Amino acid sequence: MKVQQAVKKEGEAWEFFPESKNLNKPLVLVFGNRYLLEDKNLYQEVRNYYPEGEIVFGSTSGEIIHDKVLDNSICLTAVEFEKSSFIVKSANVTDTSGDIEQLGVNLFKNLPKENLKHIFVISEGSTVNGSTLIAGLEKHLNDGVNISGGLCGDGPRFERTLASYNTNPSDGEVVVVGFYGDSLEVSCANHGGWTSFGPERSITKSDNNVLYELDNQPALDLYKLYLGEKAKELPEAALLYPLNLKIQGESETLVRTILNINEKDNSMILAGDVPEGATVQLMMSTVDDIAEAASTAATFAMRDRKNKPQLGLLVSCVGRKLVMDQRTEEEVEEVIDVIGDQAVVAGFYSYGEMAPFAGQDKCKLHNQTMTLTLISE
Repeated sequence: MKVQQAVKKEGEAWEFFPESKNLNKPLVLVFGNRYLLEDKNLYQEVRNYYPEGEIVFGSTSGEIIHDKVLDNSICLTAVEFEKSSFIVKSANVTDTSGDIEQLGVNLFKNLPKENLKHIFVISEGSTVNGSTLIAGLEKHLNDGVNISGGLCGDGPRFERTLASYNTNPSDGEVVVVGFYGDSLEVSCANHGGWTSFGPERSITKSDNNVLYELDNQPALDLYKLYLGEKAKELPEAALLYPLNLKIQGESETLVRTILNINEKDNSMILAGDVPEGATVQLMMSTVDDIAEAASTAATFAMRDRKNKPQLGLLVSCVGRKLVMDQRTEEEVEEVIDVIGDQAVVAGFYSYGEMAPFAGQDKCKLHNQTMTLTLISE
């Protein structure tokens, strides 16, 4: 595996490291601030550097490159696979008239199945229900093939997220990268570090990822009651107080971030499904707990590996970044301490993270977690 990375900060030129490396038909992952990705010249600019590359873009709530977390930048990671291969497919939500599950089915159908080992997802995060997208991708998934990735971000603004494959970044795009080859080893894991508090509330009315009622009371009114003065800062304040979701019959709980609110019907729009009959509870965290959870996630991802990872793709949540503030890089440093500095690290802060729980096959949509995808060949 050969890797080259680069950073472009606002108003500055690209900085490559190593400066010179000839890569053969690389996978080029470009994660960046949404405003910078709106530059209509950006795709051609990257294409000029990698004329044979397969270029994937995704907007972020912060860019991860090596042990750094950046804002207002574009971070590029170009990877040449020497013993294995990859295939990229993309689709737009308009292709299926907003049917996200069918979009997932179609994307998986378009990926060749022979020797498929892993699927990495980079999806726009403004309109796509991540739970439904995963359901579509997994509908005909073969045993032994895992899915990981994330929903693109837009800082704490929640205005517009962008993604694309071999074209300028745009709205509504979902990109999947299929990794192939017998020599390929991919492991993934996630962990949050958030603590539940307050009473459990039953979801008495919801529709997919829209939460209307808790204990037969308007969900938004009840949530505002708990937030007190912080309710004036919604929806951004909700990133600091996500919901712990317990679904009947499931052994693991999920964390759900509130992406937006609807004052008209007193509802909350979450990053993933919140089914009726499940229970939710408020959560909070500290800087130290989040950093420790990142280390735990890395430990889970390394636990059964046969080889040291060469590439680490990290997807963490914008809510974690808001809590960590100036100490955000600590969680990335914790990951590197566990996986080793031989691995090239890249990634982004997201509106939703995708990965199986450690030791499991089925992918889940997570919020407020550090998610790792470790790759070697």
